[in-house]
Amino acid sequence: MTSPALAHDTDRGRMYSRSLSEQPTVPSITTVISQAPSSLDWWFSQMAAKSMARDPRLADAVSDPSRMGIIVKEAALAAERHRDTAAQRGDRVHTYCEQVALRALDRPNTLGLAREALAAHGEEAFAARFDEWWTAYGVQPIEPEITVWNAEVGYAGTLDLVARIGGRTCLIDYKTKGTDRYGAVKPLDAKVVMQLVAGMKAQESLVDAASGTWEPWKHGEDPILLGVAVGETEVRPMRANPEVLKHHWHKFYALRRVWETSGVSAVAGAALLPIAPPRPAAAPVAPAPEPVAVSSAGPDK
Repeated sequence: MTSPALAHDTDRGRMYSRSLSEQPTVPSITTVISQAPSSLDWWFSQMAAKSMARDPRLADAVSDPSRMGIIVKEAALAAERHRDTAAQRGDRVHTYCEQVALRALDRPNTLGLAREALAAHGEEAFAARFDEWWTAYGVQPIEPEITVWNAEVGYAGTLDLVARIGGRTCLIDYKTKGTDRYGAVKPLDAKVVMQLVAGMKAQESLVDAASGTWEPWKHGEDPILLGVAVGETEVRPMRANPEVLKHHWHKFYALRRVWETSGVSAVAGAALLPIAPPRPAAAPVAPAPEPVAVSSAGPDK
């Protein structure tokens, strides 16, 4: 994950501030989207199982509980290691994509260093495929890594690129993807549409982070929303279907409310409180017996 100047990691997820001297006040687009339920239990289990199966120490450790325990602990962390490695690779690819745009805009850039970083990790194919896509689609960058803000709903985020392609303004989000068994780049998650439509609905864009200068958002009128899967074998751009944008916007708005109410409930107090058993009920008091009338005439004769 890239780190825009005004983004802050907090205990409520990534949040944005209005300037470098202010505290964060609104959640990021990705933090809002993360409020949607998503179970990865199967993936964590799969990664752990693969890690154990491929461990060369497994055969010798089967009969040794202590050695087996070490392998099990390491396997349990396999998913986290894979996730962290993928995130670092994604950062390197995103950096390269940004530097390509900066070079095209004739701005200061570190394109050579970005490509060297990919090559050092055996990832230069990502750069080669990206260059091919950039040329084939005739990408004309307008602004890379642009931070946007929506004060009405209360969120902010950073778009990977605003560009013109085929005469149309495009809002672009890159996703670094692996390759499937057939050599094709793996498909994008539909959540990218929610991310892009939130960017489209922005009200302001950042001009200067230090001073906190913003300007009205210029690119929200009928842009093409592109999710671009960047892989080692190909780059596959996918356009968000205009017919579904309103539904993804409504879902994003609802998730923003979920984020807000989660924070309120966290500070309101404990959700569950202990309760003592009820006091035993007092034993009922028996009513006094009715008095017996005694005749003064004495016993019958």
